[in-house]
Amino acid sequence: MTAPDPTADLRFYLQDARDALLLKLDGLCEYDVRRPLTPTGTNLLGLVKHLTGAEALYFGETFGRPFPGAQPLWITGAAEPNADLWATPDETREQIVDGYRRACAHADETLDSLPLNTLGRVPWPPHPELTLQRILIHMIAETHRHVGHADVVRELVDGSVGLRAEGDNMAPGDATWWEKHRERVEEAARQAGGR
Repeated sequence: MTAPDPTADLRFYLQDARDALLLKLDGLCEYDVRRPLTPTGTNLLGLVKHLTGAEALYFGETFGRPFPGAQPLWITGAAEPNADLWATPDETREQIVDGYRRACAHADETLDSLPLNTLGRVPWPPHPELTLQRILIHMIAETHRHVGHADVVRELVDGSVGLRAEGDNMAPGDATWWEKHRERVEEAARQAGGR
């Protein structure tokens, strides 16, 4: 049996979430990747943009390895609130996805070059010192959280569901089965709610 490798395990889960996030953009037009589908404006491309900043800050600034190149205002914190959660018309999907991939590659370089017990300082008050391991765990949770948002948004856009292209990890069933399932869940909610 192979000895466990906690670093490899953690990196696997982070990369799995990164891949799932980008998969949610596949096959959609510009409008659909940007379309706000919640009252707070949640949209697919905005989630990618937000996680670009998180990867760049947590694995870059925190460990004295600033993300190379000009820093967009939404990374530096000098932009309007929520500027990192949506794409302006002049920001292309390609620019945002490329930025995300570059931020992930930069993060991977940090993970390759530092041991997990390396202390870093988060660049905003109260400037806590955290280990690279804790930052890595945080980014796994943060990325999977936003992939969950992306799952819901993508389902609202076009009905697509599932985590991976090669297997949708959903219960088997055609559209009729899912409609009946939804009706059953709705009926249970009505009964429990006294309606």
